[in-house]
Amino acid sequence: MGRTYIETFDDGPGGWVADLRSPLPVWDGVAYCVSPWSLDANHAPPGAGYLHLLMYLLTAARRLSPEAKARGENRFLAQGFSSNLTNVKLSVRLRGTLDLAGPLCNYHKPIPRPDLGGAQLVLLVQGEVQGPPKTTPNFVLTGQPFKVTPDWSEQTVQLVPDPAQWTCLGGRHDMTHVYGYGKIEEVLADVNVDIIFVLFPLTVVPVGEVKDIHHEWAARDYKVDMAALPKGLVMFDTVKIEYPG
Repeated sequence: MGRTYIETFDDGPGGWVADLRSPLPVWDGVAYCVSPWSLDANHAPPGAGYLHLLMYLLTAARRLSPEAKARGENRFLAQGFSSNLTNVKLSVRLRGTLDLAGPLCNYHKPIPRPDLGGAQLVLLVQGEVQGPPKTTPNFVLTGQPFKVTPDWSEQTVQLVPDPAQWTCLGGRHDMTHVYGYGKIEEVLADVNVDIIFVLFPLTVVPVGEVKDIHHEWAARDYKVDMAALPKGLVMFDTVKIEYPG
């Protein structure tokens, strides 16, 4: 039987990081991912689309910057778990609420819109491949999304090297040299960057007139309508990775 990585957050984040390099809030052994989340536009069309990054874990020691080391021990790396995630079973115990309710303010009662605009909670794997060409494909497991419900539930996905289960994100017009395309079996064999829980795909609506919303950087070059983006809270009690024997 293979090894099993288990993070219960009983002793802090354990190497998990919130959003874009933010400290992950952990209380009473539960990791909290709370909106608003940053808008990741690295994969805007002609890539597969926009993301919210809820939390991520570096899976290769060479990726540990001084900043990352200062955040505390990465237990996945410290315990020597493999970056070969082919056919692993990844389980999470989670709960939360997500919707497209309007921004909260005094005397404002939001009207829930639970459709989320098509966004789903899915796992992203990222790994650098030597090619040719050398690139860093990002794949999201769109064939096996997680359900976010108000009650605790344990859900399991399997990281099978089946292209039908995955969506390769590619890159926006000026990032295709960084985030290219590849084979999912090659990335799963060495996920040497990170794994990320993301909300994908997102609907980006500009505020005001924008000539080309995908050519310019959303949320940097122009403001986006927050009412079109998911909001809420996702709580992770446990993340488990079971390696095949």
